[in-house]
Amino acid sequence: MLRFFVKRALLAVLTLFAISVTVFVLFFMGPADPAASMCGSKACTMAQHEQIVKSLELDKSPVTQYASYMRGVFVGREIGSDSLKIKCEAPCLGVNFRTYEPVKDIIGRTLPITFSIVLGAAVVYVLFGTALGMISAIWRGSIFDRLAAGTALTFASTQIFFLGSLILLIFVYKTGWLPRPQYISPSTDFFGWIGGMLTPWIALGLINSASYSRFSRAQMIETLGEDYIRTARAKGLGMRAVYFRHALRAAITPIVTIAGIDIGGQLGGVAITETTFSLPGMGKTALGAVVSQNLPIVMAVVLFGAVFIVLSNVIVDMLYAVIDPRVKLGSSGR
Repeated sequence: MLRFFVKRALLAVLTLFAISVTVFVLFFMGPADPAASMCGSKACTMAQHEQIVKSLELDKSPVTQYASYMRGVFVGREIGSDSLKIKCEAPCLGVNFRTYEPVKDIIGRTLPITFSIVLGAAVVYVLFGTALGMISAIWRGSIFDRLAAGTALTFASTQIFFLGSLILLIFVYKTGWLPRPQYISPSTDFFGWIGGMLTPWIALGLINSASYSRFSRAQMIETLGEDYIRTARAKGLGMRAVYFRHALRAAITPIVTIAGIDIGGQLGGVAITETTFSLPGMGKTALGAVVSQNLPIVMAVVLFGAVFIVLSNVIVDMLYAVIDPRVKLGSSGR
């Protein structure tokens, strides 16, 4: 187990290094003039342009630029000239040169909103979608199975901006059954945080639950046809033991993989959901940065998204041995 974890951790570090190099090349060496993009082509003056070039060492070699950027991530750095020097403490992800605000402050302000949306919605679509699929598999061919399949197909065909707008119109503005979407820190008002996040949780959760329902149903049906399930039934085990102790535990392993990938990818920003519910999370911030060509913000969001995806895959690998004892993470490294 320890050997497997060390190998996965080293592989994750190498993956993140390769991603950071690729992202740096795309964002800082791809544009003809990255300093002009960061400054804002219309409002940028020659003095501001020169200041950005010197601050980011764009007049030096790409290796020096990358080394300076990564040094800032781990130990911090000073950005700017003597007239306007900004001390960017680690992890320094650059500076928004249009407002002279450190990018890490922007990420720190928007990341809790995205975390709240994604993790709350994940509880909805993983639990609701998986439970719906498992019950449909157990009652295969019944009316419930057909209704569940139709419900899953309906939500799978629905876009978040349509369902979100419909929920806002009916349950928030017309009836007032749900509070308006807003972010309140859970440390300040826990129940206010839940109330403000309910609508994005429901919308994103219902749409994503469709795929989990269909996949868990297919996986459960396949598992129920295995020899060891028939053996368990032949031994006289009760329905609860067969379905939950044996079949569910084996069928849920691939679902954990999908959930890990989905959550990791969504933590990089759910731009459409945040825009629909007017929540200034990482996705909405990144979308605005892309439109305005604010490269430091876009690069920071991309790197954070990569970190979340890599870490989620490592966590999923660790959970395999806990969920399914047939999975061995022994000395063979498989």
